[in-house]
This record gives sequence, C-alpha cells and structure tokens, in this order.
Amino acid sequence: MLEFRVLGPVGLWSDGVEAPLGGCKQRTILAALLLADGWVVSDSDLGGVLWERRPPATYQAQIYTYASRLRGHFHGGATITRCGRGYRVERGDTRFDLDEFYRLAKEGQTLMRSGRTGDAAARFRAALDLWSGPTLTGVTDALVDNERSRIEMARMEVLESRIDADLHLGRHRQLVGELTQLVGAHPLRETFRAKLMIALHRSDRQAEAFETFHAGCGLLREQLGVDPGPTLRSAHQAILADDFAPAHPGRGDLVAGPTG
Repeated sequence: MLEFRVLGPVGLWSDGVEAPLGGCKQRTILAALLLADGWVVSDSDLGGVLWERRPPATYQAQIYTYASRLRGHFHGGATITRCGRGYRVERGDTRFDLDEFYRLAKEGQTLMRSGRTGDAAARFRAALDLWSGPTLTGVTDALVDNERSRIEMARMEVLESRIDADLHLGRHRQLVGELTQLVGAHPLRETFRAKLMIALHRSDRQAEAFETFHAGCGLLREQLGVDPGPTLRSAHQAILADDFAPAHPGRGDLVAGPTG
C-alpha cells in the first residue's frame, strides 16, 4: 500500500519501504501536488515553488522529468496526471498522513462535544503522533513559506485541545512539565500560559501560577506593548476565585468560568 507523508520529511512509502525520491525538487513537486488535494497545479505555480519565482527557460521540461520519475514510484493506488498546463495527483486508496491528522482531530472534537473526554484525548494524541519532525522537511523554502504555517497552526490547535481534554481528566500534575516547555518555546502564546497557570494551581502551586501570570504580563508589555488578553486574564481571575468551567464544550477548551 502506498503512503504519503508531509508531517515531517516529505516522502513516499510502498508497503513500508521508502521510495528513493532523490533531491529537494522532486519532493517539492510531490508535496505541492498532495497539498492541492486533487486540484490541478499549474506549471507556473510549480515553477514558482521550485525556483522561487525565477524558473529557467526549460522549467516545463524539467517539471515533466520530475513528474515522470515520481510516477515510476506509484505502483497502483495513485496517479499523476497531466491536465492542460499542469499536473494533478489522484491518491485513490492510499494513506496520506495529513488527511489522517485532520480525520483524527475531527473525531476528537466530536467525542469532546459528546462528553467522551478520554476517547477525545486519545484521538488528539494519535493525531499529534503522526508528526516525525518539522512539517514539509526536505522541500524548497518557497513551498515551506506557502504551506507550513497553516499546517503548524492546525497542529497547535489540536495540541491545545489535547491539553484541554487532559485538564478535564484531572491530569494537571502530568501536564506541568509539558506546559512549562511549551511556554518556554512560545512565551507570547497566552493559551499555553493560561493552561500552565491552571495546571499549577490545581497542583497546589498557587505562587508559581501567579508568577507565571505576572511574567507573561511583563513579556507582553515589553515586547508587544499590550496588556494580557481575555484568556490570560480569565485564567488569573479563576485562580483568584478557584472557579473553573468548560466555557466552550464544543471545542473542549477549559478556561475560567464566571467569577461573580
């Protein structure tokens, strides 16, 4: 069975064996066609991500060669088709890690809405486990610039949902270390800081929870010139009142509830 991967090094596997795709440009064409989700990608768009908007005069012939080499690795189940002045991948009965990620994330949200928090956490965790490194490794910078941010944003949202589910399940002590690392890596992302505050508070580490809040306020003012947003403020107020509630059960976000 064919398997396509973009959540880490871009590649193609056949029955568990990685195909020797060669260099960066061949992987870039594969990733660009996969991310188009069945739509035709024009020669000019492929040339743009392959040569950063400065394709050589022979770019169409080179793209044809790369596509032909890729086609040689498609042993049933998927096709690369020439359509007008472009190419399209039809995946057929193959596995694509990005599709699987979105499927698992959607299942997790559905389970969260129905109150099956443990099953939701497992789905979110399975979705995140599909990553094997930075998204779209081994392709051109132009394709990374076009596509990586939206995929990484979806990953961050699923990570936050998984943490929310774990907080619902009372796993706050296990989350403190992970959230501390996430706040260190993303110091201006208020959602991670708010969840760390909640986990610390529930672990009877109230002083550290307040220190985390004040450190975040200082960073926001120093680096962005802004005050903390509603997520961070409501977590702070909830700690003061020892009052938490799932404000958006459809998304599974655990945030501060009413304090009055």
